[in-house]
Amino acid sequence: AYKQEGEGTSHVYRLVVKPDNTVLVEIDEEKIYEGSLKEDWDMLAPKEISDPDDKKPSDWVDDSMMDDPEDKKPADWVEEKRMVDTDAKKPDDWDDEEDGEWEAPTKDNPGYKGDWSVKRISNPGYKGFWEAKKIANPEYVDEEALYSYADFGFIGFDLWQVKGGTIFDNIIITDDKSEADVFAKKWKALSEVEAAKKKEEDEAKKAETPETKSEDKDEDADDEDGKPDSEEM
Repeated sequence: AYKQEGEGTSHVYRLVVKPDNTVLVEIDEEKIYEGSLKEDWDMLAPKEISDPDDKKPSDWVDDSMMDDPEDKKPADWVEEKRMVDTDAKKPDDWDDEEDGEWEAPTKDNPGYKGDWSVKRISNPGYKGFWEAKKIANPEYVDEEALYSYADFGFIGFDLWQVKGGTIFDNIIITDDKSEADVFAKKWKALSEVEAAKKKEEDEAKKAETPETKSEDKDEDADDEDGKPDSEEM
């Protein structure tokens, strides 16, 4: 799941890694993802792999469709888009020595039907997509303490965004849930203030009349040209 946040206000992102190797992601105290480190993340080698000794049978048919062997191109099918204009005549003043050998121009072929292609039908021999059978991965090693980290040397953010200006700050790493809860409450207080301010600004923008906006533009234009108003002279 994905939560679309608004613009201009702060948000709190929370990652909880649990001793049962499950993980929880919250944005603004709302759960958006819950899963397993073992099952949903490539932190371990796969339990099963494709058998390298299993080969596709030589008579295996992968194609679900085939050309219809009974379908034949009609004898009167015209694939030539252009044709020689048989009504064209060599100009009287045409000089083969100077102008080269004259060739009649071409024109659109009225009988043109396009490129012909054979009809496709279901393949009676189709067996489906082939894949090698699965076997136990000899390199698979289970790890019961994926959740456990002795230490953290750095924090990185891997993300994609369209608009710039995002700031990441107030970061905490802790194994104490209550400490994280207290930390999150600081965001809640800040978020309420920001939301109220944003609402006030949005209402002020809506209250602006077209006349007010026009007057503001006129004042900006006067300021830019550097000339004093007639009343000030």
